[in-house]
Amino acid sequence: MRILLAEDERSLAKALVKIFEKNHYSADAVYNGQDALDYLESGNYDVAVLDVMMPVMDGITVLKKIRAGGNQIPVMILTAKAEIDDKVLGLDSGANYYLTKPFDTKELLAGIRAITRSTVELDSKLSMGNITLDRKTFTLSSETGSFRLANKEFQMMEMLMTNPKRLISAEMFMERIWGYDSDSEINVVWVYISYLRKKLLSLNATIEIKATRNAGYSLENAV
Repeated sequence: MRILLAEDERSLAKALVKIFEKNHYSADAVYNGQDALDYLESGNYDVAVLDVMMPVMDGITVLKKIRAGGNQIPVMILTAKAEIDDKVLGLDSGANYYLTKPFDTKELLAGIRAITRSTVELDSKLSMGNITLDRKTFTLSSETGSFRLANKEFQMMEMLMTNPKRLISAEMFMERIWGYDSDSEINVVWVYISYLRKKLLSLNATIEIKATRNAGYSLENAV
């Protein structure tokens, strides 16, 4: 799952990105409302976390603009503005959750789970062939054993299993998991594909990650 974080306090934004990544999310951080709007209009995110008081454009305006454009992405407002009228404004503008600073990390993560529950928890386990991916425990398993996947391994396997037999380009993996501003080289995708292939082999999987030259990767039934 990919999160867009819009927070102009850079030290807090950096800490929040680390929290999200530790909990198996991908996250991009932007520091003003206009960038938040531009990124959200790309349509490449599953949830947005918006501060209210940001330069260029405030979070409430961003929220109103994306809702006016028909974007129904789950949105959490994260702000120091704790008055009841502020909360009402945020929720009436289309927010799904309103969290005030200072906040507890547990509540932040619970809020993310709550506003994405309808799209994630209905299918908490993904299966193909004899392989199951548990989205709650980040475990890849078969009848012969299991592995708890690291953050990026899990996200790549989730993308493959939610799009069985569909080609996913290396560039798409980079955008969804490493982010637009990543310094990583694109060959890092191949490295993680290799990790996943070794785990599938160890699990005696009846599925495999197939590479199509100059096109991408797909999850297929093993021949």
